[in-house]
Amino acid sequence: MAHIVTDKTFESETKEGLVLVDFWATWCGPCLMQAPILDQLSEEFDEDELKIVKLDVDENPQTAQQFGIMSIPTLLFKKDGEVVKQIAGVHTKDQIKAIVAELA
Repeated sequence: MAHIVTDKTFESETKEGLVLVDFWATWCGPCLMQAPILDQLSEEFDEDELKIVKLDVDENPQTAQQFGIMSIPTLLFKKDGEVVKQIAGVHTKDQIKAIVAELA
């Protein structure tokens, strides 16, 4: 399962390694479609390969605003604390795995 992060914990939880941040909300249909795919990926990857975290944009508007999140779901990839890629919309497991391989 993905870790839940908040405005307060975001920086400390995403500063090391390759981290996929799922910006989502409870009312967002596409976000609910993306969630099980990310859960599967979190089981396939060791946390030292890929850490997956989720941030609810309604409860944590500061971080969403900081990264200019305009639509959800948005998947943000950070490597050692730096944003290296950002994609919006629902993505398949294979699409996400290809990005992880590219960024690893």
